[in-house]
Amino acid sequence: MDIDTMQDIPDTMDTQSSTAYDAVIVGGGMVGAAAAVGLGQLGLKIAVIEARAPQDYDPLQPLDVRVSAISVASEQLLMRLGAMEALLTMRHAPYDGLETWEMDGCLTAFTAEQVGQSHLGYFFENRLIQLSLWQQIRGMANIDLLCPNKVSQLTRRAELNSIEVTLEDGSQLSTRLLVGADGAHSQVRQWAGIGVTGWDYAQSAMLINIHTQTEQQSVTWQQFTPAGPRSLLPLPGNHASLVWYDDANRIKQLSQLTPLQLAEQIRQHFPSRLDPNFSVQHSGSFTLTRRHAQRYYQDNLVIIGDAAHTINPLAGQGVNIGFKDVDVLVAQVANAMGRGETWWAPRVLKRYQQARYYDNQLMMTAMDAFYASFSNDLLPLKLLRNGALKLANIDSPIKRKVLKYALGLN
Repeated sequence: MDIDTMQDIPDTMDTQSSTAYDAVIVGGGMVGAAAAVGLGQLGLKIAVIEARAPQDYDPLQPLDVRVSAISVASEQLLMRLGAMEALLTMRHAPYDGLETWEMDGCLTAFTAEQVGQSHLGYFFENRLIQLSLWQQIRGMANIDLLCPNKVSQLTRRAELNSIEVTLEDGSQLSTRLLVGADGAHSQVRQWAGIGVTGWDYAQSAMLINIHTQTEQQSVTWQQFTPAGPRSLLPLPGNHASLVWYDDANRIKQLSQLTPLQLAEQIRQHFPSRLDPNFSVQHSGSFTLTRRHAQRYYQDNLVIIGDAAHTINPLAGQGVNIGFKDVDVLVAQVANAMGRGETWWAPRVLKRYQQARYYDNQLMMTAMDAFYASFSNDLLPLKLLRNGALKLANIDSPIKRKVLKYALGLN
């Protein structure tokens, strides 16, 4: 159900039936759940509205196709939120190397050792990250999980400096801060009238879980081809996730193949370093889009994660920059509370935007430039970029700085 347009309600309206919260978070996915725990740790009364709860963990369940590379900075945030310990008891695959190349012999390799870390991050199924955060939420008395439920109407109550949220089950909430963590098609962002800039890329991506004879791997790699990158993401045990970027029609065609037919196409089009003795288990696909909100806040409202920005998944930074949003928002609220400020005031939310907007823009622009460069198959440019990859493989302070920035350690 679409959210109604903004309304201003007169002072005479009865609000006794509304349950008051400090913050209401629309969207209980990975980023929204992290925001709930972070704000809840500050002692605030929080409500999380989500349509579907994550499925409980069973190690015998098939691996999900939606996985994320969690950077060291995101790992540190999840530790502070109390979710990392439980998450590490579930399926995961640490990785300590990242390699990218186009032409053979022109490879750039990053290792954890280069930045003094034991690993570069972990690969987790998205659902398990969400589940570990929900486990924390369920143990916090000051957070209410309103699930399954959806927002049917949002109403700005200017005279009370708050927003009223009406749910599909008829219940009403009032909040000092509405947090939009409801994804790329955010209804909160649309209701607030916050515009976006962006475009659809001319490609889609296919995610393919495979079972392989190779033991659990510790290096994630990516080869660029004229049609798009081919990537491998380590998964637990004898499993891996392949990412196939290509023309949208080609991905649609691949999606219609049987597992045996798809496996044969992978053998033909992926680099030879992929162990050919594998079987396809599950697959899914999605289109590539780039969106950036024109602003991240207005009175009593803030947007985070995919509601604020969607990025080319080339470097796996989507959820990591969403977790950075959470980290900064919680820190700004905590700082304001410590100074005795009104923590939900526009000036506090503006500090969050100032800390995140241009950093996100820089990451998105860098990924776009990288994507555009490798999408051009002109020979002079191809030779130039491959020479640059070979040069970039030389261990140097610049290389280590780039890796630290990607890991969120700067």
